[in-house]
Amino acid sequence: MEKPVFIIAAPRSGSTLLFETLACSPVFNSFGGEAHWLVEEHASLRPGAPGLDSNRLTAGAATAEIAAAIRQAALARLQGPEGGAPAEGMPLLEKTPKNALRIPFLKKVFPDARFIFLWRDPRENLSSIMEAWRGGGWITYRALPGWDGPWSLLLPPGWQWLRGAPLEAVAAWQWQCTNQTALDDLGQLPPEDWTSLNYSDLLTDPAAAAQRLCGFAGVPFDTALKARTEGPLPMSRYTQSAPDPDKWRRNEAAVMRVLPGLEACWQRLRALDRQ
Repeated sequence: MEKPVFIIAAPRSGSTLLFETLACSPVFNSFGGEAHWLVEEHASLRPGAPGLDSNRLTAGAATAEIAAAIRQAALARLQGPEGGAPAEGMPLLEKTPKNALRIPFLKKVFPDARFIFLWRDPRENLSSIMEAWRGGGWITYRALPGWDGPWSLLLPPGWQWLRGAPLEAVAAWQWQCTNQTALDDLGQLPPEDWTSLNYSDLLTDPAAAAQRLCGFAGVPFDTALKARTEGPLPMSRYTQSAPDPDKWRRNEAAVMRVLPGLEACWQRLRALDRQ
């Protein structure tokens, strides 16, 4: 559990693809997939608990008792690639999109945690979020007070304001709130505790991206990772349809209606590539 690495990303940003790419190697341990249970098995940390109406968690929620219980549960369910025994001395790699709203909380629970911040072009990302809502396979909450129907994907602060809003507005708020919160929280950490990656760079040169992230995590870029990234990456387990850079245009009219409101956040994300 020393120096765990958390992949932080808005939903449908490609975090599963990045996780599956890195987790193919024994240089990382993991939980085998998204670990919603790590936080949400504690009733006091779920939306609806006193003082909580979203997936946002700050350091104050990480009491000594909660932190110890989470660390113990994490150790008990740690595993290596393909569900094998965890490799001694290798860091945990974890990805759960809700955790993008929990960076201060995670840093309190795991003081030596590091973060990989993955972000995606909002046009592509919003379209994918909308398709996930329509597909019905990403329902996270069956009922929320004052909300009509089930809720899909992470629950950002301010979701109540979206009642009756068109789907593109919901997707835009999920994207913007998640990325802005992550940027603000990461900005409070030492620079060596986090790095960023543009999803398009992962697709364009997966070997270079994986090698850089291994350097950040302090693990070798081994033969398993070299083999995995020597060509185009395979589709992730949660891919809804074959990748296509113009796939977002299926929802172009709706995306373009909300895109102007995302420009400031998008500029902050693009600035990461120049750092």
